[in-house]
Amino acid sequence: MREIFYYQDVMMRQFTAQVVRTAKEDTRPYVVLSNTAFYPTGGGQPHDTGMIEDLCVVDVEKVEDEIRHYVEGNIEALEGEVTGHINWERRFDFMQQHCGQHILTAAFVELFDIPTVSFHLGTELVTIDIATAQITDEQLGAVEKRANEIVLENRPVETKWVSKEELSNYPLRKDISMDGDIRLVIIPQYDYNGCGGTHPTSTGQVSSIKIMGTEKMKKNTRVSFVCGNRVLQQLAMRKNVLSDVARQLSVPEESAAEALRKIFNDTKAMEKALEEAQNQLLEYEAKELVAASEAGIVAASFENRTVQALQRLGRAVVSQLDGGICLLAAENEDKLQFIAARGNQVDKSMKEISGALLPLINGKGGGNDAFVQGGGEKCISSVELLKEMKKLVVK
Repeated sequence: MREIFYYQDVMMRQFTAQVVRTAKEDTRPYVVLSNTAFYPTGGGQPHDTGMIEDLCVVDVEKVEDEIRHYVEGNIEALEGEVTGHINWERRFDFMQQHCGQHILTAAFVELFDIPTVSFHLGTELVTIDIATAQITDEQLGAVEKRANEIVLENRPVETKWVSKEELSNYPLRKDISMDGDIRLVIIPQYDYNGCGGTHPTSTGQVSSIKIMGTEKMKKNTRVSFVCGNRVLQQLAMRKNVLSDVARQLSVPEESAAEALRKIFNDTKAMEKALEEAQNQLLEYEAKELVAASEAGIVAASFENRTVQALQRLGRAVVSQLDGGICLLAAENEDKLQFIAARGNQVDKSMKEISGALLPLINGKGGGNDAFVQGGGEKCISSVELLKEMKKLVVK
């Protein structure tokens, strides 16, 4: 492993090597080279992409003792000495994020003795899960500040191969259990960690580290962050969003948050006023239905009324009609929905009505003896459904 190009020279963008063999894994053609600068997926870091001659390298995996370069195209054209080109923008981005993760993780340990339990390098954000259920904004700010101090100091990022017996000579951030050759990634006087990933040669190349947010993950906390060029990308995206919001609100960007807060509060007040007005209209509608009732039965059909609206109206009706029954039905697109409710002085079970009604419309429902609701297929009209409900009440 020590002799592989991506460990010998992490900044290598182009290389030549001999084709050892070509083959297919299922339908995926791949080539094995005598050496390579293409990093295979591993240690939380995604694989490199690029070109081998004129074939695109779309995946790289270490399978047992060989590194397979999965390519698109005719692998039979690959023989003898070939030239590989790394997609450097992708590789350097991963190097920035991976090194930034080492720095940030070490800052959590140094300042608050909080270890990292997992790491994921995504295409937009990087995350670490840290072993604490709670973390304050003040702690996050201190960690970010410390991490960026290490970046600005432009400390060297060193790698060293050691044996298991030699590990005791280094203040490792976490224990290493593997045997054989062990690769350490070292930021002197700050972080010593076993790692097989690729990193820049100095912390300054990480450029900057920005924590984007946190979320609870059972007993841990997931911290999302970005490094290097991704900080600029995130800043540009947020700048565009903020500018658009400020433009739509016709306020300066620095006033956008307060303007949004005012709109939110105004909207809540309007929604409350609208709800009160709707409740008043509901009471008036209920009074009209009660006034038009016959033999203590309120029956009405509607179009495009939700079952929730029917429920509210039904409750308003029976609150004014202790000795009566309310039957409501509605057609909504391809569905029929209904409610049946009784007043306090009525003994008849509404569950008997829904039990007989639901099979007619292949429906489902629920409720209790005093109030039921249900819905099903529009096999009949809401008027016809209401007639069936009235028949069941009379019975």
